[in-house]
Amino acid sequence: MGSFSIWHWLIVLLIVVMVFGTKKLKNIGSDLGGAVKGFKDGIKEGGQSANDAAPTPPGQVTQDTRTDKNTIDVEAKQKS
Repeated sequence: MGSFSIWHWLIVLLIVVMVFGTKKLKNIGSDLGGAVKGFKDGIKEGGQSANDAAPTPPGQVTQDTRTDKNTIDVEAKQKS
């Protein structure tokens, strides 16, 4: 009762291909690749804008003037 052999994985792969089909699996792979690429681009953009921003003096609070139209501003309240 160790790990699965190569034959077990081939049978599982064959069943998955039969159930979903190659076209749907190709689309899933493309979507996943696009999501990973978008995530990496977002990480790069976030790092660049953080480096470009001027440091704030200690004890001073600033408000970010950049707003995203998809962002929802909410107030967090503690549950009592």
